[in-house]
Amino acid sequence: MTHNHPGVHMNADGHKGTPELRLLAWETTRRCNLSCLHCRAGAEDENYPNELTTAQGEEMLKDLATMGKPVIILTGGEPLLRKDIFHLARFGTDLGLRMVMAVNGTLMTDEIAQRMVDSGIQRISVSIDGPDAKSHDAFRGLDGAFDKALEGLESAKKVGLDFQLNTTVTRSNLPWMENIHKLAEDLGAVAHHIFLLVPTGRGRALTGEIITAQEYEDVLHWFAEKKKTAKMELKATCAPHYFRVIRQRAKAKGEKVEFKTHGLDAVTKGCLGGKGFAFVSHVGQVQPCGYLELPAGDVTKQPFSTIWQESELFNRLRDEDKLKGKCGICEYRRVCGGCRARAYEVSGDEMAEEPLCLYQPAKHKKA
Repeated sequence: MTHNHPGVHMNADGHKGTPELRLLAWETTRRCNLSCLHCRAGAEDENYPNELTTAQGEEMLKDLATMGKPVIILTGGEPLLRKDIFHLARFGTDLGLRMVMAVNGTLMTDEIAQRMVDSGIQRISVSIDGPDAKSHDAFRGLDGAFDKALEGLESAKKVGLDFQLNTTVTRSNLPWMENIHKLAEDLGAVAHHIFLLVPTGRGRALTGEIITAQEYEDVLHWFAEKKKTAKMELKATCAPHYFRVIRQRAKAKGEKVEFKTHGLDAVTKGCLGGKGFAFVSHVGQVQPCGYLELPAGDVTKQPFSTIWQESELFNRLRDEDKLKGKCGICEYRRVCGGCRARAYEVSGDEMAEEPLCLYQPAKHKKA
């Protein structure tokens, strides 16, 4: 659904209007049973005050159902620690929304996997950040997390529930990416999504784990190469440069770039924050993504659909001509745009240039 709104966004058909919301991540709870080193939320295993109530969650889902059929990612924290999570999943499903869930896998049982299916969950994602128990457990802050996650995936398989593996790329696991990818294939994942670390929350202490701009470039080229032979969907998140890399590779070989534009594995453009994606925190704050903690609005005060159309922050992010530094003059700015969360974390300006990019724009070119 496209709404007209002053001076915001050029849709694919060339008309101005608010872009379509394709994905929304709702932090249903901040509570979590793990203490992951990179946690955006710095989540603890305790109750957090002022989380959206069941009724508030239902109202938001009803509003979202008026915006086309976006994919709703029930995330956390650990969403399975929220008592009404299956009710909310069923509620969204009955509205025609595509409901998926991001879990750490350690709380999954055969019974929970069946409840997920019964509530209409179409896919779960489970984070695996090492190829074995020692590496994964060190990252996740809990001995046994790896084995429990694999047991959880077995439960998903038993009930025919699709699952994807998510991997946050850090200096520690960079040498193991090939092994982790093979593990995803061996386990029968329908997709493998890699996330490039954004140093927020507990992740701010991980400055030594952030890969260099060159390593960033190298891992994206490796991932693009994997895409040719992988039996599952591959998607790079928090890695907008990937969309430059695949175009550069195609151009060098005289090939046409083709993208899948719908669904969870949609590959369209770089940073989608405020453009096709948004994040709602446990207390209802609307943000461009979970890593860019700037308020676009509050769903306890106005409908999400209104915020999506009218937020000054979202409308600013939708205008690639407002980008600064080399991002602002880059010929790939409309397909990449740089990570706005990393830019903000380094400079305090969400429109500043991406700090982890090697590419030097051809300044005389304009996209």
